[in-house]
Amino acid sequence: MKKLLTQSALAATLLTGAVAAQAASYQVCSVSGGCTSTGSIWVTSSYTQTKYPIVLAHGMAGFAKLGPVDYWYGIPQDLVSGGAKVYSTQVASFQSSEVRGEQLLTQVKTILAISGAAKVNLIGHSHGNQSIRYVAAAIPTKVASATGVGGPNKGSPVADVIKGVTNIPGVGTITATTLSSVINAFFLLIDNVAGESYRQDALAGLDSLTTAGATAFNAKYPQGIPTTACGEGAYTVNGVRYYSWSGTGHLTNVLDIVDPALALTSVVFPEANDGLVGRCSSHLGQVLRDNYNMNHLDEVNQLFGLVSLFETNPKSVYRAQANRLKSAGY
Repeated sequence: MKKLLTQSALAATLLTGAVAAQAASYQVCSVSGGCTSTGSIWVTSSYTQTKYPIVLAHGMAGFAKLGPVDYWYGIPQDLVSGGAKVYSTQVASFQSSEVRGEQLLTQVKTILAISGAAKVNLIGHSHGNQSIRYVAAAIPTKVASATGVGGPNKGSPVADVIKGVTNIPGVGTITATTLSSVINAFFLLIDNVAGESYRQDALAGLDSLTTAGATAFNAKYPQGIPTTACGEGAYTVNGVRYYSWSGTGHLTNVLDIVDPALALTSVVFPEANDGLVGRCSSHLGQVLRDNYNMNHLDEVNQLFGLVSLFETNPKSVYRAQANRLKSAGY
């Protein structure tokens, strides 16, 4: 009887250990607050188990986590369930590319320290592309890969149009001052709710995403940027592997209330686009695909997973990229 009880206790211990080993979470990071774990996620495979942690960088008007809502809706959880170590970062919602890049750099250094990892895999959406490119240029020996998603690497006509309005004599200055004050105040509140208190600068953010602003940034940080109008950039620069993907959809789900707005902004583009970023502007390093039937928010599975039912699910694209990085030894 004693032997039987001992065997039962051993089996229970092994079972408990197996369950504990399967429990994981992703981390939410900020400059002032460091990184904190979210709730437990059940790891069911090793499909996305990259050698180095995956670091997510949000775009303009973004956040890491706002209450129960992730900017990357359901994506961190999905990657963790496949074995990846994931860190979701938060920088200023509206700021220049350089300021946002420096904020991300601080967090990446923290992530490297707390994880003990030698490098990280960076993934940036929208204005987050400039952030990851800044970090990859600053500490290339600590970055294994940089993947851009719907990034305005060569600027956005939408930003050019808004900038043009702010330059109208007499009216432009008043309009710019009023709008920027409202935007700065609102996103200061958003950041506070999300656990951060960055200084917002809507006009600096706008300037960064104009064609002229992007051109100036690219002159300082050219790594991975195509030298032709719509080609690919260098796949590897200073040991960092560059990738990108994007969409050209607009009205992808009738239930998504944001889709009509993105369809409206799409008309200012001379090329296929996702509503805010042109297909060619999104190119960085190796272009995995640039014509998914996804609009700019679909690329991060927003709003709330209301994406096209007739296209690859965004979460699947991130899983595939993580597996690609894993296979490459990253």
